[in-house]
Amino acid sequence: MKAENKIFALVDVNNCYVSCERVFNPKLNNVPVVVLSNNDGCVVSRSAEAKALGIKMAVPVYQIQDLIQQHNVQVLSSNYGLYTEMSKRFMNILGQFVNDEEREIYSIDECFLDFTSYQNLFDLTDYARKIIQTVNQWLGIPCCIGIGRSKTEAKIANHIAKQNTYLNGVCNLVTMDPCASEQLLAQMPVNEVWGIGRNHHKSLNQINIFSVLDLIESNPKHIRKLFSIVMEKTVSELQGISCIDIEQDAPCKYQIISSRSYGQLVYALEDIKASIRLYIARAVTRLRADQSLCRMVGVFIQTGRFGNNEKYAPYTAITLNEHTDDLLSITQAATYAVETIYKAGFKYKKAGVVLLQLQAKQNFVPDLFCDLAQRQSRSKLSDTLDNIQKRFGHHFVSIGLPQDDAATWRMKQNLCSPAYLSNWNELLRVK
Repeated sequence: MKAENKIFALVDVNNCYVSCERVFNPKLNNVPVVVLSNNDGCVVSRSAEAKALGIKMAVPVYQIQDLIQQHNVQVLSSNYGLYTEMSKRFMNILGQFVNDEEREIYSIDECFLDFTSYQNLFDLTDYARKIIQTVNQWLGIPCCIGIGRSKTEAKIANHIAKQNTYLNGVCNLVTMDPCASEQLLAQMPVNEVWGIGRNHHKSLNQINIFSVLDLIESNPKHIRKLFSIVMEKTVSELQGISCIDIEQDAPCKYQIISSRSYGQLVYALEDIKASIRLYIARAVTRLRADQSLCRMVGVFIQTGRFGNNEKYAPYTAITLNEHTDDLLSITQAATYAVETIYKAGFKYKKAGVVLLQLQAKQNFVPDLFCDLAQRQSRSKLSDTLDNIQKRFGHHFVSIGLPQDDAATWRMKQNLCSPAYLSNWNELLRVK
């Protein structure tokens, strides 16, 4: 099928974190709500009511304390376990409407769908509204859908659907009246286009391209000379020529990073080692989910960036004997690494780990002299740990990690909602 005949949809949850919280706490409906980032630092999700108050994305929470008190804004810590589980269920619902090869999970709250095979079977606008209705009925979260002849156009359509309530959550640029669509696109700043950042925005403005419509009406070949082939593809996509297909298999990552700022300044080596073990566990979980192996483990610790105290931010990397996803081996290497870079007397604010030299598990060939029996035994142990954590939660079993939620290195989550879907002790109770 020609690229010109492709049809894509982008399904995006509205105010994802806030919407997930509202499912389990109806008292949050119709009131201003914000969700904060790590250590309760900045705003990362806002309800429509909070946006109406002028609360900006990424604003530090201490700067809006007056607004919070004046308008009784509900403030919550990020509950990543809840959001991840809700995302899984959201993506599974979308899988009811397309085949697996027609779905690309783009982020925790966004998913591209290939509607090409359905354009002659359904009215795609009605089909999209059925998806919205099903998600709302089965999961209780609102979403919007943009439909276009390319993924970039579908993303623009999704933005239009969110900004214009009269569209009832669905913007279909494929069938929309051209005069109506041109009017909407002429009002949209060019930096709303997928992939156009601050620098490109300024450069486009300098050649009199201010709106999305201006970019659509430009010459792709001329844009390529001024910018790059990537920008040329963006223009072509906006003009309805699909250049970016659905990605069924995400490429193997170059690295996996897991890091957090501490809730309080940390001095003791044992506290730092405890945090490193937790970060390694999270990183290895992602490594195994990607069906990948790593050969090198990097570890870093940092003092605070602010203040007059002496700064210290060392980093070191340990090469493993072979590519592996064995939690025990990787944890042992990371623990040794942090012991080599730690210096007493410093006030540490952040630590993290990096898994490097990644390779797809299916492409790995073990060394001729490796201990296959031990490798298979460790693989079974890792599988068992995964199964226990999936059934009882990530904190049920761990490696050398004290179950102390009050530890100084723990991230601040003083306003976190219960883990409704992953902790038996925090299940929602109906009285």
